[in-house]
Amino acid sequence: MDYKEINKLAFPAIVAGVSEPLMALADTAIIGHLGTTELAGVGVGASLFLLLVWLLAQTKSAISAIVSRYYGMGKTNEIGTFIVQSLYFNIIVGILTIAATLCFVNYIFSFYNAMGELLEVAKSYYRIRVFGLPLALATYGLFGVFRGLQNTSWAMIISILGGMINVILDFILVYGIDNIVPAIGAEGAAWASLIAQIIMFVVVIWLLIKKKLVSFTLRIKFDKNMGDFVRMFVNLLVRTAALNTAYFLGTKYATSYGEDYIAAHTMAMNIWLFSSFFIDGYATAGNAIAGKLLGQNNSDGIARIGKTIYRMSILVGTVLGLIYLGGYVVLGSIFSNDIAVITVFESIFWLVIISQPINGLSFGLDGIFKGLGKAALLRNTLLAATFIGFVPTLFLFDSLGFELHAVWFAFLVFMAFRGFILLWKFNKDYSVKNFS
Repeated sequence: MDYKEINKLAFPAIVAGVSEPLMALADTAIIGHLGTTELAGVGVGASLFLLLVWLLAQTKSAISAIVSRYYGMGKTNEIGTFIVQSLYFNIIVGILTIAATLCFVNYIFSFYNAMGELLEVAKSYYRIRVFGLPLALATYGLFGVFRGLQNTSWAMIISILGGMINVILDFILVYGIDNIVPAIGAEGAAWASLIAQIIMFVVVIWLLIKKKLVSFTLRIKFDKNMGDFVRMFVNLLVRTAALNTAYFLGTKYATSYGEDYIAAHTMAMNIWLFSSFFIDGYATAGNAIAGKLLGQNNSDGIARIGKTIYRMSILVGTVLGLIYLGGYVVLGSIFSNDIAVITVFESIFWLVIISQPINGLSFGLDGIFKGLGKAALLRNTLLAATFIGFVPTLFLFDSLGFELHAVWFAFLVFMAFRGFILLWKFNKDYSVKNFS
């Protein structure tokens, strides 16, 4: 396994992976110049939507693990029914989630400490964007199919298309065009993201039909892989629920400190998430390759690829941290022209920077273990990171009056827990020392 093969998978995966955070960054940058309340409201509304996407889109990793295993065995002709049934599964889960969250949207946002005009902006944004959830889940699930087939280029192309459409529509719908398109503010950003998501889904389905990868005939009998798929999904669901508990608490506490703080937190979080998805490109490559090697019963190959992937992920995280350090005094002004917001942002951004190499270690190994189908391990690791690492750190530093610094200290501890637990487990199971 050489670097060329890894990069062939990783580079397109990086581009595809950053599409969603790029949409959020575009929304943040454009909305931020409408005002602090609008920026904070969109931050809260987008936080709930992204929480649901990350929580439920874990089907992508489960699908990829199964497809890549069959790819390694040379039996991809046997998984067409599984792919279609997993697609319908994602769409149904998305529709049920829309119904559940729209019924309780006021109650849900009350947990974020959102009130007054901020609450109204958050609700109006979310009530539009949430209708893209079933399509987002289906699209990401099919990206998992492509990943399992060792092809990340198709997801990259579709993601670039969606991102470009989103940015163009952001400008048109948020600010309007004189005498042609009315300006609709924060709701315009939601419509832009929804339309982009619809177009991405249509293109994915068209590609599947054109390449004759599957038949969309619905079969009543469940495919034999659906049991493994559901088990992995449930474990990854619990894992991501723990992850999103940390995101939720971070947003909740930031909101409680005031509009300037939640606006600054939104800016920092969007940059942090963009970095995470960027670093995750190598994790995606590791996911696909590890699954294939598992299908070939190649433990030595898994040891080598794991060590290579997490080292490269740490390097990418370090480079991103250095880039952010160089742009420290200008990044805030890209997203807001409010001096108070920028001041808060700059006071905590150093914590985002130093977390990047640690994130690289965590995401790199996370991808390897997903490819190996170790969903229970990942579940337990996230539970420990959240409830032994993040929550106590947040409560302690908040009680000491650290305000937004408490949130980002907690995220730093959270990622350190994730990374070093997985590193210990990988070294224990695959004797990485033998492959230096």
